[in-house]
Parts: sequence; C-alpha cells; structure tokens
Amino acid sequence: MTEHTTPQSTTAQSTSQSAAQPTPASSLSDKEREVIAQMPYEEARDKLIQAVQALEAGGLNLDQSMRQWEIGEALAKRAQSLLNDVRAKLDQAQAEQTANAATAGTQSNLDS
Repeated sequence: MTEHTTPQSTTAQSTSQSAAQPTPASSLSDKEREVIAQMPYEEARDKLIQAVQALEAGGLNLDQSMRQWEIGEALAKRAQSLLNDVRAKLDQAQAEQTANAATAGTQSNLDS
C-alpha cells in the first residue's frame, strides 16, 4: 500500500517548517516600544510621517532602513489601536443613543 500525502498534511508540514524558522531580532528596545505604546495619536501619526519620509528620501543603509521600517510599523500599530478604541466608543455611544431613542419621551423613561 502506498502512502498518499494529502494537501492538509502538506500544509501542516509547511506551516510547522515556517514556524520553526527564527524571526529576526527587532532593533527597537523595550523602552522604545514602551514610549511608542504611551504616545497620543497625534504624536504617533507625526512620527510615522517622519519615518516614512526618511525611508522615501533614501540614503539610508540597510540597517537604518530596517530600523525606520520597524519604528514605522510600531507607530502605525499604535495609531491604529487608538483609532480602533475611538471607533468602539463611538459605536457604543451610538448604540446607547439608539436604544434610548426608543423610549425617549415615554412614561417608562420617566419611571427610572
């Protein structure tokens, strides 16, 4: 009897092989990551713009380019996280307003 490799087992093998490969070390220190994690949106956005401009301007060696890229990625994640938080708050407020609109001006609204 011959053994057949199914697409699923091939995918699992390929996934485990790629997972075993080491990820390159980040050039950002824990302190730098913490500073970025505490930035307000506007500061993260402005620093992201600076990182992109530095990359677009060229003239950086490979290590400097990779560092700017990592800084940009961390700043973009921070900014997106803050935008997501605001969106969630707006969605919650809108849902509460919609729920309250159904009873606005009714006796049940006054009974509380």
